[in-house]
Amino acid sequence: MPALMIQGTGSDVGKSLLVAGLCRAALRRGLSVAPFKPQNMSNNAAVTADGGEIGRAQALQARAAGLEPLTDMNPVLLKPESDQGSQVIVQGRRVGTLKARDWFDRKPALMAPVLDSFARLTAAHDLVIVEGAGSPAEVNLRTGDIANMGFARAADVPVVLAGDIDRGGVIAQIVGTRAVIDPEDAAMVAGFLVNKFRGDVRLFDDGYRLIETHTGWRGFGVVPFFPQAALLPAEDALDMKTPTRTGPVTVAWLAFSRVANFDDLDPLKQEPGLTVVMVRPGQPIPANAALVILPGTKSTRGDLAFLRSQGWDVDLIAHHRRGGRILGICGGYQMLGRSVADPLGLEGEPGVTRGLGLLDVETVMTPDKRLTRIAARHAATAEAIEGYEIHIGATDGPDCARPFAHVEGRPEGASSPDGRVTGSYLHGMFTSDGFRAAFLRALGAQASGLAYGAGVEAVLDALADHLEAHLDVAGLLALAR
Repeated sequence: MPALMIQGTGSDVGKSLLVAGLCRAALRRGLSVAPFKPQNMSNNAAVTADGGEIGRAQALQARAAGLEPLTDMNPVLLKPESDQGSQVIVQGRRVGTLKARDWFDRKPALMAPVLDSFARLTAAHDLVIVEGAGSPAEVNLRTGDIANMGFARAADVPVVLAGDIDRGGVIAQIVGTRAVIDPEDAAMVAGFLVNKFRGDVRLFDDGYRLIETHTGWRGFGVVPFFPQAALLPAEDALDMKTPTRTGPVTVAWLAFSRVANFDDLDPLKQEPGLTVVMVRPGQPIPANAALVILPGTKSTRGDLAFLRSQGWDVDLIAHHRRGGRILGICGGYQMLGRSVADPLGLEGEPGVTRGLGLLDVETVMTPDKRLTRIAARHAATAEAIEGYEIHIGATDGPDCARPFAHVEGRPEGASSPDGRVTGSYLHGMFTSDGFRAAFLRALGAQASGLAYGAGVEAVLDALADHLEAHLDVAGLLALAR
């Protein structure tokens, strides 16, 4: 099968971006290429062309490959709902919620759908570039593994191991991985690469040769740090660092404990007229914020309790009293209502949680999950919005008579009588340039004319150029078998 797998010495070593860049490089060489990640854990999900959901990183990789995202590109997705349990998505569909201990019993049975999805991709494309999860050095998790060496051996896919020099200790990362993994697993590794180097790459020549000597693996290059990665959709909320832009209008968003689909904020971060602030636990909502955004969450009632524990409910009331605006997206929209009921215990213990009461609506959680792409029109400005819905629960009430948007003639979302509190289930709304510009004007901020989608494409091209300049890309692609 024509495939190559990028595994990492740990999480956040840059596997997702490496795969995206290699997909774009292969596409530009005239290859039909597809991304694949057997198992992902993320609450940042994308709705696929075939009506399911996959990790957001795989959707970006699909874009790099010139493809629509499909459920086969990420057949197993875990969406954490608590410290002990996750919702399990198999080939795009929710199959239930499992505690961590139960997951390890269930995991081996998921190799079959993983290989099934992989086979369809390899049959349809010249090349599949696979991303591992975490690290193969976590040998305590090797039994029943479907994400790293377990998959590589089952599918007979050669592996290249990526290490992250930016965090330090990259020699130990790579050599240590070679030392602890099973010899038969090590035989699957065709080589290594070093990622996120800062400074003069030649200063690492001795370290590079040392890794080759101690592992017996071929080196495929050292990749300098790629700062433009910050302009691509973030996979992890921790990637949302202190803003580099400091515009005159402040937008604050609440970093919930189970925040989901936070890349909704990415286009706003690039607007020079805004300062986008992530409000972390223990921090108050900035008093100068023109807008506070309550983003999506994997646990609406749980994060309502979390919000109150931070005192953000008091801050929101004060913000609204001062004339500030509030936008709730998906789970954040549900929180703004009078109540959130979960009679079946879909997100935890059955019960009803009092909402913030800023919108006159109520939400009831239902087992049917809505997964769909949406073409909408913003009610206040008539601007077109391209987005998607990915949620459980239905919301209704008097404020729905003042919708946020219209979807195929039906109202969507809700607004308060004064228009300063709005809620919507539409993710991805700010990628629509016309809507974003009109929304910013209503905040008193000047829109920049940013073409967000074209910017993402330009960064993916620059990423492919970057890898071509610093890696033996031809050698990597030649490994695929």
